[in-house]
Amino acid sequence: MSDLHKHHLPSPPTVTTQDTARTPIQRPQQSPPKKDNWRNIVSTVAVLLIAPLFALFLITFVFQSYLVDGPSMETTLQNKDRLIVWKVPRTWARITGHPYIPQRGDVVVFTEPQLESFGQKASKQLIKRVIALPGERVVVKDGTLTVFNQEHPDGFQPDENDTENSIADTTPGALDITVPDNHVFVAGDNRTNSLDSRAFGPIAVDNIVGKLAARFLPFSEARRF
Repeated sequence: MSDLHKHHLPSPPTVTTQDTARTPIQRPQQSPPKKDNWRNIVSTVAVLLIAPLFALFLITFVFQSYLVDGPSMETTLQNKDRLIVWKVPRTWARITGHPYIPQRGDVVVFTEPQLESFGQKASKQLIKRVIALPGERVVVKDGTLTVFNQEHPDGFQPDENDTENSIADTTPGALDITVPDNHVFVAGDNRTNSLDSRAFGPIAVDNIVGKLAARFLPFSEARRF
């Protein structure tokens, strides 16, 4: 028999499971990128500058924390209470060019320039309750405060809406006044110990800083208004 020609198939490729020994490559040391360092510095400086400006923006136009000083709003508010005063409605009114007229019963913070005549600084801010609105007549007589307007020509007592019994039962003084345009009549809830519109008259709405939104200290008395 003649020998069969043997067909030799090419050997399959092989893979090596171990790396051959190589001389380690020395890479040049890289110095830290200066551009990234400058970016970090600029970012830090920007945060330090923007954060106080943002806080100032919030305090001026959005909300602010206040500490109650004095008993004129007892029993609704107590001395040393910590409050949040909401300023957005007043800010929006100024943006739109309209006067900010709060609602009756709102508790507002305001600056009253006429306090100078009482020997106090004009920059002092007070917190009181809105009792009467522009154009309404306010009469204080025999311990009772009465408001007259078109809806109530015979008058009504706004304190009767005090469902929490936080407003004093009697309002000392003798007064008969009509609230001018863009003004409101304010009074403290502790009527026997409050310097308010009975003494210095209605306040201009431009002097209103904001409306009481919440009390957050003490925690046991925290609430929204």
